[in-house]
Amino acid sequence: MMITTTEDLAAACARLAKAPHITVDTEFLRETTFWPKLCVVQLADDVQPDVVDALAPGIDLTPLFDLMANEAVLKVFHSGRQDIEIFHHLSGKVPHPVFDTQVAAMVLGYGDSISYDQLVARTSGAAIDKSSRFTDWSRRPLSDDQVAYAIADVTHLRDVYANLAADLEKRDRADWVVEEMEVLTSPTTYEAHPEDAWQRFRSRLRKPRDLAVMIEVAAWREREAQTRDVPRSRVLKDDALVEIATRAPRTMDALGGLRAFPRGYERSRAGQEIVEAVVRGLDRDPATLPAMERERGGGGNPATVELLKVLLRMIAERHAVAAKVLANVDDLERIAADDDADVPALSGWRHELFGEQALKLKAGTLALAVERGRVVTIEREAGEDGPLPAPKPRNRRRRGGQRPAEAAPTAD
Repeated sequence: MMITTTEDLAAACARLAKAPHITVDTEFLRETTFWPKLCVVQLADDVQPDVVDALAPGIDLTPLFDLMANEAVLKVFHSGRQDIEIFHHLSGKVPHPVFDTQVAAMVLGYGDSISYDQLVARTSGAAIDKSSRFTDWSRRPLSDDQVAYAIADVTHLRDVYANLAADLEKRDRADWVVEEMEVLTSPTTYEAHPEDAWQRFRSRLRKPRDLAVMIEVAAWREREAQTRDVPRSRVLKDDALVEIATRAPRTMDALGGLRAFPRGYERSRAGQEIVEAVVRGLDRDPATLPAMERERGGGGNPATVELLKVLLRMIAERHAVAAKVLANVDDLERIAADDDADVPALSGWRHELFGEQALKLKAGTLALAVERGRVVTIEREAGEDGPLPAPKPRNRRRRGGQRPAEAAPTAD
């Protein structure tokens, strides 16, 4: 059903509120704005799909926002972070509870960040017509092909959810996804703080002075983009921002002399504000600066990081979990440097699966070896030295008493 009025939207949401779960997707544009422009919302229960024209004249989306906040209804998304961000921005509330099929697929070993059409094909064998994916969803009227594409997104998602939810229960991993959803539905995940904008350039900064200037200039650009509701690059491109941070021009003439800086822009209001931001950065107390990229990973032996990578890949393959959902390279560097590192891999289900093993590897009570062409772990006594004992298979049992068929042999 195509919904273009508040009355029809309220009626549809009242029906959907009686369902235990619904599937949700959105179509939006962000090419010319900072904040995403919501164009279409697709919803479906087990009875029928609905397509909401979010740009229909006079439509009030309040019933939709109330449905998203309804604790009695599980909202199912695929790669839902941007969808959830839109609802948070427009209503001030984060949809809850939610289930993200991309996250569930990673937990179940479908690989890192599997696309929706690939997941549909692998779980149900269906093929999705992708011809309308990159159409202009702000133009009206919507074509029949666009409406059919929008409906297919949420109807296929019903089957994907049913298959993944059943597999999670079978493999005793439903709690893992619940834990992940708490991060996805936390309001702090979607709060855009200009003072944190520098972090997207963390790996490109080499000196404390560069960092100090970047903090101020990146925050200025973020505020400017949010206020004008334009993409960051419309305010100032990334290369220009990095050059400003590394060259630290104190005058408008020096600013205008930078290669990546737009010609003539230094004589504008923005040029003056950028110079002022540079000066504020140079005046910052170095002791108040956050740690540089190399300092965050400092103290971690590179060889230890490489061993942790091997362990991560082995555990991910053994338990059919995407390695990316367990830990990334930054996490491994932090673990190598600090047993108490504040990383997801050292808490919750990740700690049970990988973090505990990683700390044992660091402590020398766990070793890696190769048995019949496969990497296996070998338990060692603390302080033990000398050659490793011959590995012998061990039946590692999972929660629920099941041993996964894909488990690799391990040894005590």
